[in-house]
Amino acid sequence: MTTSVSKGCFVFKPERKKRKRTVDVEDYFADGDDCSNGRQRFSICQSLWEKIKTDTEKLQDELSKKILDSLLEFIKKSTSSFQRKSDEWACLMRASEIPTAALVLGVNVPDHDMTFQSLSDLLRESVTPFAVSVQAKECSALKNLVKKILERLMGVTVDEGEEDLALQGGPLPQKRVSCSIGALCQWYKTVTKKHAMTSPGKNCSTVMDVLQNPPIVVIFKDFEAFSPHVLQDFILICSRYIQELPLIFVFGIATSPSTIQHLLPHSVSSLLCIELFQSLSCTQHLATVIDKLILTAEFPFKLSGKVLQVLVNIFLYHDFSVRNFVKGLQLALLEHFHTQPLSVLCCKKKEALLSAQALKHQHVEMVRQLPSFMRYVETQEPQEQVQLLTSDKHVKEVCQKLLKDLRKYHKNYYSILRCLHSLTSALPKYPLGKQIRELHISSLEKNVWETNEYESAIQLLRLLAKDELVATLRKCADMLKPCETKKMSSASQQLEDYIVRLEQLDCMHMEDLSKEVMSPGKDLQKKTDLYHLQKTLLEMKGSRRTKQMTPFEMLRNEALDFIDCLVRSHLTPPELLPLYEVCYYSSSGFLRRHLNATPRTSIQTALHQPSYYLQNERLKTDAGTVSSSAPDICIVYKLHLECGRLINLYDWLEAYATVVSGAEGKDPDSEDYGQVDELKHSVRAGVPGVCEINKAENRPCGKTDLGRLLIEIYCDGGGWFVLFGQGDCLF
Repeated sequence: MTTSVSKGCFVFKPERKKRKRTVDVEDYFADGDDCSNGRQRFSICQSLWEKIKTDTEKLQDELSKKILDSLLEFIKKSTSSFQRKSDEWACLMRASEIPTAALVLGVNVPDHDMTFQSLSDLLRESVTPFAVSVQAKECSALKNLVKKILERLMGVTVDEGEEDLALQGGPLPQKRVSCSIGALCQWYKTVTKKHAMTSPGKNCSTVMDVLQNPPIVVIFKDFEAFSPHVLQDFILICSRYIQELPLIFVFGIATSPSTIQHLLPHSVSSLLCIELFQSLSCTQHLATVIDKLILTAEFPFKLSGKVLQVLVNIFLYHDFSVRNFVKGLQLALLEHFHTQPLSVLCCKKKEALLSAQALKHQHVEMVRQLPSFMRYVETQEPQEQVQLLTSDKHVKEVCQKLLKDLRKYHKNYYSILRCLHSLTSALPKYPLGKQIRELHISSLEKNVWETNEYESAIQLLRLLAKDELVATLRKCADMLKPCETKKMSSASQQLEDYIVRLEQLDCMHMEDLSKEVMSPGKDLQKKTDLYHLQKTLLEMKGSRRTKQMTPFEMLRNEALDFIDCLVRSHLTPPELLPLYEVCYYSSSGFLRRHLNATPRTSIQTALHQPSYYLQNERLKTDAGTVSSSAPDICIVYKLHLECGRLINLYDWLEAYATVVSGAEGKDPDSEDYGQVDELKHSVRAGVPGVCEINKAENRPCGKTDLGRLLIEIYCDGGGWFVLFGQGDCLF
């Protein structure tokens, strides 16, 4: 029995873990209390993105098929010579040359991963299971390069502190392999010999069954980024094993093939048997993507002219990456379905009509508030206007009709757009643009037939010869044939009639007609006096002024007038159509802010207005003043802006010390006033007054090392002070 002064019973309840409420992605699309509309919009958005992704990958495979097939043929040819031990491989062995493919992919570096992934998959399927890719960032030294190749080929791991490789699950489970090409050679012989002994007479189902000695393909993804010394040493070592090891290199080059000569000396490059492969240009790739994804009526989601121009400008002036262009398209798609509740109607025809019939009252009110629908209501009769403003059922029926008209408009629009581009793309100086996207952007923003470029293009078309006109009209007719609408079928048939009439023109009749026009010249051969000669010349001059048009010219003008009528009828901007907001995304500013960031402007704004970024109202100051309570870097930056092209370092630091001392409440008459700390004071005392900084060039004019000086002055507790100059460079 235990005796104590007090007794008590204490209960400790276990702490309950707060359950984190998981939010589904589709919940972010919810519009108020209506979650069904949000989930439906998310489902449509997801299906459209899957279609974009699938079509883009398929298109990428089609475009890169030619160059990948050429690469495979080169590798197979090199492999077959090694298998047969032919004279060609014998020559390579005697010269210690390694078969090398220089693959020039262009400066669109973000797209290279897709190409190399496709190449690796094709190699493993049809040529060799021993294909490995390496990057410069993981191969800073020769040891790292060999280590990565061995790990990915042999399935091994290497401890950072050991020189050997511990094999895990590989063909030699009980041995340790050194990090060297010799170990790779020994492993390759063991694997190929073991497979040849264990699978004699079996059906050829794998690459190893077909080829007894498949090659080892090493792909250098970013060849320019590799250290020259690492590449040189690696190639020299591999050349010594080429008689026993069927090595093949693939160099991924972004700039020019001459970079091989820049990185490798002749003594090393001579060890490579190089063959050049050129990929399709990224601009052609972009044109194909736009043609398949944007300039089609099958894809319901559309971009406005300004949005498409932003994406194209980012492509042309930043990275040339088609992959990033598609990501920008994905962002526009996601933002459209997230911010536009009526985007539930942006889907296939049958689904859109069903969704329009199932619209709720709040969504019908949103339809009435659309600017395009309001303009449509204003053009109707008074009785119809009352129905549109009061009856939800009638609005739903009208929406179904307008959605059908919108789809017909897109089918006719893209057909006439391609027709006009085929006519004008070969004209001198390309008045309507060389690429169809340029004509498309112009047509989205305004009436293209009202521009001066269109007038000049039509004038040039009226000068075409018969053969050129027939060829261009035939292209236009072929482009209008696939269109399913009645108007385009009728237009295609009419163009065919013009072509037949042009081909049936009698050229001899045209020559006779021209001779008849010039027949008054025969009167000059007769004897006449001065009066009759003057009269005859005046008649000839008048006949030239009033020269009659030939049948070809009349028919040519008639055909071009017909095409001009088609353009004016079907290339109207989509903003004039009701319910265009359902399908078109027009927030170009949002895309520009998220895709085309300006870090320098943001940094300078943060330094100039710290109150906005720190959300502190006390840091607000009037224009031209410096707050003593602002961060040090902001004080120095504002003092830096007060100087001209040259800044005196001593005066700059004196001004900074004065502002900071005032914030600390020091007496101006005291000895410590103006001295921030002992380190800064000692360094400040040693700075000559003549040390000035050229702000335009971001470098000191005197002998003092500015970088070392600023580090010594503003190094406080391990935190570095960063100075941003007004030039292109940042300190």
